[in-house]
Amino acid sequence: MTWTPHATVAVIVEDTEGRFLMVEEVSAGRIVFNQPAGHIEEDEPILDAVRREALEETGWDIEPRYFLGMYTYKAPANGVTYHRFCYVADAVNHRSDELDDGILAAHWLTLDDIRALGDQLRSPLVLQCIEDYRNGRRYPLDVVVEAQT
Repeated sequence: MTWTPHATVAVIVEDTEGRFLMVEEVSAGRIVFNQPAGHIEEDEPILDAVRREALEETGWDIEPRYFLGMYTYKAPANGVTYHRFCYVADAVNHRSDELDDGILAAHWLTLDDIRALGDQLRSPLVLQCIEDYRNGRRYPLDVVVEAQT
């Protein structure tokens, strides 16, 4: 059997009032909350995936500022291992209210609101990434190197 981890991106976006951009979505028949996140497409530069996923899931143009970290999570529901490249970005412009299929809404939530969601968080990585961000974790964007072709 070949082990095939899934490469994903996620983005932490905090506004000037201390609220975080979150996505309310349907996953495996449940309503859950997550950062704007999704799979990296074949041949897609990672930062392009970050921008694309944020726009598709929230209607916001964002600009990545920092790399937060690469997180690994094996989902108990399906046994899939996810490698999550998480970034910190600024919200630049709200472009659209049209969101991806499966996305119910985009919300700006406080950290207390997010903590209160408990089991409604898509995975433990959602809160862990925010906590790491709030604890000052930041790396330059160029810490992730992609080969130029």
